[in-house]
Amino acid sequence: QVQLAESGGGLVQLGGSLRLSCAASGRIFSINSMGWYRQAQGTQREWVATVTSGGRTQYSESVKGRFTISKDNGKNTVYLQMNGLKPEDTAVYYCHAVYSSSPSSSDVSSPWGQGTQVTVSS
Repeated sequence: QVQLAESGGGLVQLGGSLRLSCAASGRIFSINSMGWYRQAQGTQREWVATVTSGGRTQYSESVKGRFTISKDNGKNTVYLQMNGLKPEDTAVYYCHAVYSSSPSSSDVSSPWGQGTQVTVSS
């Protein structure tokens, strides 16, 4: 089983910046991709960004140009640098991983972590 631990959230003003971190631990052979999702109160969880093991990144249209996802393969850690924050970015941010636990096993999805709250005030 894999555990994910998100950190770095907080309260910032409009236009501010935050850097989120997510460390994956447990029985991990390799990580195919890691991503960030968010869930605002009363809404469904939405995808924010993904980075693959090869470094390819993808972003939702709502954050493109403001957020940057990156990874540290050696630490099984993914980061989300968030600049130009807006009140609509307020949400609990979760990370997710697609990984394998052994050379012979297929990729599986990780469980969700507890998330980290990001609040942007206007």
